[in-house]
Amino acid sequence: MKTIVIYRSKAGFAKKYAQWIAEELEADLLEASEADASKWAAYDTIVYGGGLYAAGINGVKLIKQNLDSLKGKKVIVYACGASPLRQGVINEVRNKNFTEEQQRMIRFYYLRGGFDYSRLRPLDKFLMTLLKRTLKRKKVKTPDERGMLESYDHPVDFTDRKNIAELIEYAKS
Repeated sequence: MKTIVIYRSKAGFAKKYAQWIAEELEADLLEASEADASKWAAYDTIVYGGGLYAAGINGVKLIKQNLDSLKGKKVIVYACGASPLRQGVINEVRNKNFTEEQQRMIRFYYLRGGFDYSRLRPLDKFLMTLLKRTLKRKKVKTPDERGMLESYDHPVDFTDRKNIAELIEYAKS
């Protein structure tokens, strides 16, 4: 079984998972900007991972635009986010990013990543600063919102190699 792991990572969390997954599966590893879909025919399993931005998976369009050529292959997509692993979060991300038909073709996993404001690019910092201001103005904050505000000054990294176990098991099955 030949596998390729493709990722797009702004802060490094999706990349860390991609590296672990590639090691476990003895797979080829590529950054999404280097991925050439015309060469995917040589692979039995395609794994794609990206960070979450407003519940959108960074760069997942690469997979969605090429789904027709991936029929008959195992297609796995994972997303990294700072939110705790909850079914509501998983469903929101899955439903926002994939149609029902795409969901039948893609096995989706949510892997908890982290947040490090200092690693963001200028535009992302600007957008996250706007979010921070909005959250600060709220009188009542959810636990997730309080945690997000704290992480601006104290980066958080929830990545853990054991989080990929289910994905690896499925990829090998």
